[in-house]
Amino acid sequence: MAAPGEAQDVMARYRSPLVSRYASAEMAYNFSERKKFSTWRRLWLYLAQAEKSLGLSITDEQIQEMEANLDNIDFKMAAEEEKKLRHDVMAHVHTFAHCCPKAAAIIHLGATSCYVGDNTDLIVLRDGFDLLLPKLARVISRLADFAEKYADMPALGFTHYQPAQLTTVGKRCCLWIQDLCMDLQSLERARDDLRFRGVKGTTGTQASFLQLFEGDHSKVEELDRLVTEKAGFKRAYMVTGQTYSRKVDIGVLAVLASLGASIHKICTDIRLLANLKEIEEPFEKDQIGSSAMPYKRNPMRSERCCSLARHLMTLVMDPLQTAAVQWFERTLDDSANRRVCLAEAFLTADIILSTLQNISEGLVVYPKVIERRIRQELPFMATENIIMAMVKAGGNRQDCHEKIRVLSQQAATVVKQEGGDNDFIARVRADPYFSPIHRQLESLLDPSSFTGRAPQQVAKFLKEEVRPALIPYQSKMGGKVELAL
Repeated sequence: MAAPGEAQDVMARYRSPLVSRYASAEMAYNFSERKKFSTWRRLWLYLAQAEKSLGLSITDEQIQEMEANLDNIDFKMAAEEEKKLRHDVMAHVHTFAHCCPKAAAIIHLGATSCYVGDNTDLIVLRDGFDLLLPKLARVISRLADFAEKYADMPALGFTHYQPAQLTTVGKRCCLWIQDLCMDLQSLERARDDLRFRGVKGTTGTQASFLQLFEGDHSKVEELDRLVTEKAGFKRAYMVTGQTYSRKVDIGVLAVLASLGASIHKICTDIRLLANLKEIEEPFEKDQIGSSAMPYKRNPMRSERCCSLARHLMTLVMDPLQTAAVQWFERTLDDSANRRVCLAEAFLTADIILSTLQNISEGLVVYPKVIERRIRQELPFMATENIIMAMVKAGGNRQDCHEKIRVLSQQAATVVKQEGGDNDFIARVRADPYFSPIHRQLESLLDPSSFTGRAPQQVAKFLKEEVRPALIPYQSKMGGKVELAL
């Protein structure tokens, strides 16, 4: 039990770090109690307005009273009502009716709890996507600028995390961007696919509204259309049970989980590059990397993204299981689970996008380190070019291959057993056999000749795919993001 006086002490109660430490104010508000319950009141208003326009006995005075109290919510009274009634919707019906006595008789007329509950969820999901999409576009834009700046800078490529052929710093970044562009398309599609539950009644048959309108099917359909339009949706689901299909939630969280996978991969790459000292995330002047090792520069932002992305990727399991166990028109075992997983998915996605934007705005590249690593590995990669040059100069391909095999193994021994630098080229220069091409060695070892079409791929990709995808978000690109923690 809490000690005396602790009931009002926020530090004496658990708070989700998603909100208390990380999430943006706008996303935290989107899933707040105030947003939820004020939206319920707006939905009751939309219903009353539509019912009135279709001929039900609802007065202008009742509508005006509801309009005047949309945000005037007595949360204490609502909590007391819910404790007594054990029903959150009826608690808020009573609370709304208390400040709208003239409209009390027509609040929630013909509706079921899911009219406000599910429709509000769909509004919140839509608004959540509207917050995430510009943030994702900003991340893509920042990384596109980075890729363009370093499109030509050679860097050692890795497959199996072993040295491979060269790429460029910008081309590697384009791999990240391509994944995020796929996520942008997926989020846009998921947002646009959302429909409104609309006005469907207790089991989705609209029976209560058909009774209200004395069997007039056209008025019931028009009621559904009007309320859907007032809520800002173009379409409503044509059939529902008591709830909209929980398959919708699977689709929503699946695209967010996919975004989490993309960001985890990107930030893992950055962490590995930080270990190689080739690229680092921003490190602030007074930032401490380790309490014990003052020299350390830990990639804590990227680590945070990976940590939270793992959480985001697991959340899609909740709606999968919820959809699977819904019985017939609906069971209530969806409710408590959805209160947690839907909010946490959007809050987590919001956090990792803001953090990745901060990272992408301050990435630090160390060209000399990158060049040194290329010098260590490039001599072995250049062996085929050396063979070709020797053959053109009149040499025998097989003899040259054997010479290079011997020299490269000697150089590998120096690197692996003695800890020395790769001296393969020095050995080639010292061997009279290769004298016909000694003057060509510098050009044969030019790193830019090993990057293929990487610079051209970057330019074409950014011009034809990335920049056009960002056009709808140009007005929302904003300035740099600062992290609170």
